[in-house]
Amino acid sequence: MTQLITTDLVELDQNLGNAPETVIRHLASKVAATGRASEVEGLFADAFAREQKTATGIPGGIAIPHCRSAAVTVPTLAMARLNPKVDFGAKDGPADLVFFIAAPDGADQEHLKLLSKLARSLIKKDFTAALRNASSQAEIVELVDGALADKPAAHAAAAPVDAVPVGASVGAASAAGASAVGAPAGASGSAARGPKRLVAVTACPTGIAHTYMAADSLVAAAKEVGVDLQVETQGSSGAKALDPAVIAAADAVIFAVDVDVRGKERFAGKPVINAPVKRGIDEPDKMVQEALAAADNPNARRVPHFGAEEQAEHEAEEKGEHIGQKLKKALLTGVSYMIPFVAGGGLLIALGFLMGGYLITKYADTIVVQNSLFNLPTEFPENAWGPLGAYLGAVLFKIGALSLGFLVPALAGYIAYAIADRPGIAPGFVAGAVAGFMGAGFLGGIVGGLLAGYIAHVVGRLQVARWLRGLMPVVIIPLLASLVASGLMFVILGGPIVAITNGLNSWLSGLTGAGAIALGVILGLMMCFDLGGPVNKVAYSFAVAGLGAATIDNQAPWQIMAAVMASGMVPPLAMALASTVLNKKLFSLAEQENGKAAWLLGASFISEGAIPFAAADPLRVIPASMLGGAVTGAISMAAGVGSKAPHGGIFVFFAIDNFLMFVVSIIVGVVVTALSVIALKRWAVKKTVDTVEPVPVTV
Repeated sequence: MTQLITTDLVELDQNLGNAPETVIRHLASKVAATGRASEVEGLFADAFAREQKTATGIPGGIAIPHCRSAAVTVPTLAMARLNPKVDFGAKDGPADLVFFIAAPDGADQEHLKLLSKLARSLIKKDFTAALRNASSQAEIVELVDGALADKPAAHAAAAPVDAVPVGASVGAASAAGASAVGAPAGASGSAARGPKRLVAVTACPTGIAHTYMAADSLVAAAKEVGVDLQVETQGSSGAKALDPAVIAAADAVIFAVDVDVRGKERFAGKPVINAPVKRGIDEPDKMVQEALAAADNPNARRVPHFGAEEQAEHEAEEKGEHIGQKLKKALLTGVSYMIPFVAGGGLLIALGFLMGGYLITKYADTIVVQNSLFNLPTEFPENAWGPLGAYLGAVLFKIGALSLGFLVPALAGYIAYAIADRPGIAPGFVAGAVAGFMGAGFLGGIVGGLLAGYIAHVVGRLQVARWLRGLMPVVIIPLLASLVASGLMFVILGGPIVAITNGLNSWLSGLTGAGAIALGVILGLMMCFDLGGPVNKVAYSFAVAGLGAATIDNQAPWQIMAAVMASGMVPPLAMALASTVLNKKLFSLAEQENGKAAWLLGASFISEGAIPFAAADPLRVIPASMLGGAVTGAISMAAGVGSKAPHGGIFVFFAIDNFLMFVVSIIVGVVVTALSVIALKRWAVKKTVDTVEPVPVTV
């Protein structure tokens, strides 16, 4: 197996800057310099994105930035002993020991187990003391290799945890713990059973470091107070589910997670403490005490019997999360799940038009039913690619149209899912289907999804008899929520929403001249305002949701889609042009590297390619981007450019009507934005390029 760390990957007592960003970038460059990563920027971007989700500093002056990245070719550890220390977000202060864990997207299980084992070793004081006292890179490598090989001298203190394979359930190796496995379900809460028993699940987005460190910290904290705690680690190297008997015998459960708990319904009815995975490392003793208190509290929050409410949402509600924020989350969830149906369906329809001609809509149903590859049609559009092209075009068009038919049900179903979890999906899909049947469009889908979700949520919180709980998620909630939400759509809400939808479609279809141009300007401004954020998503969702209503006679939805896609391509392409061609000196070296990647990202309609530039200089980049996006949207709408595909940028040229003007509109917007950002950087408040990195605030 390839060695995970070498002396070339170790830095001792070096000044790597005063921010996590500079340290991570330096270590990423070392990984790339040793041939273990294909590029620095891709690895840095993935690692820093992970860092921004959850700070990787842990108690004891340690930080473990980590990621899985397509740029990594060999699983790797890079280590730095910093002087001065850098704040990675730990509660007890900055870190002087930094381990950078870089794993490939498809890392094998054995490597992932070793990476996880190292992360667990870093919470052991004797190991970290040895790292601080090491006098050479070779000594560091020897210590790390020893930790990975489980040398007993360095790890005796944690034998109960490390005796269990990574990814398996872990717990205190005591007689009490052993008996818990065989304890009957009815033994929970029995006074004769002895000390309290806890179970826990730990999971982080990457599943390499924090998952296992939190598990070990919780087990150690529980052992100190004489409590049996068994942990299920849901990490990258696999997970072994806790024995159902162990769960049944537990008095409370701890979820130290940053992602959804897989199989949460197994813990239904148990008092629960829920917190980010990092708290399991920082405050394991407090979490154990909170779990013990919850076990004795009849009013403690419990794991829902059907998994309908996410604990993180409950915590947010208790902290006064605004109703608008909850609504935004639900809508964006629905849109994110809806987009794959639309993206695939839209591209297939576009290919159907390409092969079968623009009149294939009139022939598709007949051709797919009455013909086959061995019985090609004789009646088909004149501009089709012959009989074979007409048949294949009809098949592609029909598959795409059926996919698009899920647009409204999927939107409604997953809006309801965001509110009420899995019990909300069925009522949401039904309400969405009703909206589609009535012609209420995506507005009806949104209303139906919200209704179904909130009704399912309310029904799910009803206190019912124990014997009825098992029927709640599969019978009671879907039945009542579907009946109420869809009934309201049929009886009361559907008619007014249909009228609004028809009015909106008529208005869009009738837009010409100044009205169409104004709409293009508005869409362009929205697409470039936050580069993939909520405002951008609203504009994109508006365009995507309208595709289902587009026809040869009503091309306004295609034109809106084209304006949105063209405008969204402007910011990354403009930043690429400005930073790699027009004036490199105004941009840092990191921005110049990002600019190279932004060419492809922009061409693919990935607005997020401009985020590194906007993060470094938002007051110049965002206004300049909005100006160019508005120009592009206006030109696209004025020229009547249409796009039958909801994504893909220039690579779906075959699905774009008037492709020449599509390209022209993008070029004009890109030039406007690039020149604007250069002008702003030159003359709007002097600012040196070298001050891009954040300056820490001293208190």
